[in-house]
Amino acid sequence: MEETARHWIDGAWTPSRDGAEAQSMDPATGRAIGRFADGGDAEAGAAIDSAWQAFFHGEWAASPRRRAQVLLDYADALTQRREPLAELLTRETGRLLRASRGEINGAISELRFYAGLARTVFGRVTEVEPGEFSLLTREPAGVAGIIVPWNAPAILLVRSLAPAMAAGCTSVIKLAPQSSLFQTAFLAPLYEQTDLPAGVVNSLCGTGSAAGERMVASPRVHVISFTGSSAVGKRIMAASADTMKRLNLELGGKAPCVVFDDVDVDAVAPRLAAAATILSGQQCTAADRVLVHESRAAQMREALAEAMTSLVVGPGMDEASQMGPLIDHASRDRVAGVVEAAGRYGEVIVRGGIPDGPLADGAFLTPSLIAVSDLDAPMVQEEFFGPVLNLETFSNESEAVARANATPFGLAASVWTADAARGRRVARGIRSGTVWINDHNKLFAEAETGGFGESGVGRLHGAEAMAEFLETKHIHETVGHVEPAPLPGRER
Repeated sequence: MEETARHWIDGAWTPSRDGAEAQSMDPATGRAIGRFADGGDAEAGAAIDSAWQAFFHGEWAASPRRRAQVLLDYADALTQRREPLAELLTRETGRLLRASRGEINGAISELRFYAGLARTVFGRVTEVEPGEFSLLTREPAGVAGIIVPWNAPAILLVRSLAPAMAAGCTSVIKLAPQSSLFQTAFLAPLYEQTDLPAGVVNSLCGTGSAAGERMVASPRVHVISFTGSSAVGKRIMAASADTMKRLNLELGGKAPCVVFDDVDVDAVAPRLAAAATILSGQQCTAADRVLVHESRAAQMREALAEAMTSLVVGPGMDEASQMGPLIDHASRDRVAGVVEAAGRYGEVIVRGGIPDGPLADGAFLTPSLIAVSDLDAPMVQEEFFGPVLNLETFSNESEAVARANATPFGLAASVWTADAARGRRVARGIRSGTVWINDHNKLFAEAETGGFGESGVGRLHGAEAMAEFLETKHIHETVGHVEPAPLPGRER
């Protein structure tokens, strides 16, 4: 049965005003699996007005216990729908079914984490002089515009929406067109909560940029939380200048994995290959570069080539698959072009290709391993966002850190060594929002993530994410003080 999705505006399912719809495609087969309302500026304007009204004329911002309960009830409702949601996520984005199940569970965990924080938004009072008080309160920032991608469409939605709701903001969400069916189904249990007032959360489907542009430009939107490319993040920063919005931007990455000479290369190589091909490489924290000590370069080259070529590529619904398709044919062809161009800058060790047979109609591309050492080459400087891994070498710690820091990105990195002190020392030297030691791609609700440089502004996950949606207000009052008086019949 074909899935359908509409906008949710002011507490009601709503079609586009002009009736426009678009198709959602299964990247594993190239066939349509459903339709969604294709909205734009008009729908965004209506959703913004609804969220603005709910914030300034409702009680949501002043109801922390209610906010906590809505988040808990939403998490419980999602728990009852985990399997059909995971299957829809796999059908629409191509990711492995076991990964989809893990993402739904992670999103549920995130909701429960912020439900707890919703009741901890405290201020403080200081008596700065006798009878002179300063009260500092933490208040919701207002209407949050949330623009989410398709590659992890549950967790990347929740990590912005949950802290915004917990803080007391109202929200307008621009869904990704590649995952609108799933994201709409994922939000539906929230919209069914009777304690959620109309207008507190609104969501929009659409293929174009008009809705997002309206959100960024509107003076009625006070915060923009965006996950996506650095190029789009820069445009959002420029477009937000006139209204001086608060911005939370998690952007691109070029994650280096620094491997020292004291590791078991044959054991580490398959883990690096898995880190590079997570979500078919379409994750901003995916491993893009392996920087290996020169004494182990030949062994790492051989082990990585074996690990990359042995990965089983297939449909996400097939439990035997270790990597699914890319999101669409255009992305597949773009990544194949990157591999082809790598030969002009260095060497293509393993050349990925488009499978034939049953996979030919999908957006499948087998993994590639390249070796480009020129730090100015696009293969080193630009995000792959596909199943490609670049192999580089270094001679000492200083060179390893310098090479790791040689791109404009700083979202994620990893250090692999048996020397605990060296692991922490090198992790400290790498300019990155997250550095894993002897691991990669470990993400969870309690730990903040975000980037240095062109990888973004602000942090999500963890307690700090609440600060992205809160303002601090200082209220001063001089009340005087009571002069002590002697009690009758008693000496001082």
